[in-house]
Amino acid sequence: MTTSNSRSAKKPRRQQILESFAKMLEANPGGRITTAALAKEVGVSEAALYRHFPSKTKMFEGLIEFIEETIFTRANMIVAEETLNAVERCEKILALYLAFAERNPGICRILTCDALAGETERLHLRVVQFFDRLETQLKQILREAELREGLHFKLSIAETVSLWMSTAEGRVARFVRSRFRDIPTQSWQAHWNCLTEGFVAEPA
Repeated sequence: MTTSNSRSAKKPRRQQILESFAKMLEANPGGRITTAALAKEVGVSEAALYRHFPSKTKMFEGLIEFIEETIFTRANMIVAEETLNAVERCEKILALYLAFAERNPGICRILTCDALAGETERLHLRVVQFFDRLETQLKQILREAELREGLHFKLSIAETVSLWMSTAEGRVARFVRSRFRDIPTQSWQAHWNCLTEGFVAEPA
């Protein structure tokens, strides 16, 4: 993104806070982040921190909004790609999710709810809504494939997408559990091929 010369090259304070928050989530796996520690990391007072975010919940929500905007903006571009078939679209969307988690270790602790222990239920519901939306998008792709491409699946669409989502989510959970050593994208294509082999039913 380009900015005018009249603007400061320095990042907006709100963005600095969220980036520092994500960095601390990565550096302290399994630990809780206090606003005092975050203010020290950013280099401001806690009062200054609260001028941008009235609570830590709002900081978490800011990171969840970043997740949603990044994933779904790119997922919609994948859906619109006419050269891809339905299965390829689903694979690319799940690969996008895995790559995002890999590039953002601290933030992916939110996706596994590891970082939300003891936080408000509203944040847990936001994460549930994120995955519901992602799953719905994959189901819609397969439903349209049934109508437009005449595909029929050995499992129901719901069961198929559940299997795919469980595999992808499990990879990210393992990434967090391993303290970010077990890379979620590793061998993904080979595993995807196994997941989709023979999943299209033969015509009746």
